[in-house]
Amino acid sequence: MGSHPINLAARFLLELMVLISTGMWGLRQTDSWLKFAMAIGIPLVLAMTWGIFAVPDDPSRSGTAPIAVPGILRLIIELGIFSIGVWAISDLDYPIVSLVLGIAVLIHYAVSYDRIAWLFEH
Repeated sequence: MGSHPINLAARFLLELMVLISTGMWGLRQTDSWLKFAMAIGIPLVLAMTWGIFAVPDDPSRSGTAPIAVPGILRLIIELGIFSIGVWAISDLDYPIVSLVLGIAVLIHYAVSYDRIAWLFEH
């Protein structure tokens, strides 16, 4: 179920929400030119982290792992990045949107129970 195309599309949309929310958060942190660096840099670092640290042969990804990590570490990275996105939206003073994103992430992982089991085994 974790690699079902609909679930993968949902996860992609959740990832985009995290990148957008952290970019918005960075943009609102200062009035100087640094806001643009933060708006681009924070989501870029998160996206790179998401893409670089992977479990080899993960069926929900391309199967490649630029930096191979154990499944539990990959799960911690994913949950950490999603948590940052939920926190960023909350800090921007959108508590309902933050709650909805958090619940959507929890539902995604509940539906992906087979992938979570696979990550714990690898």
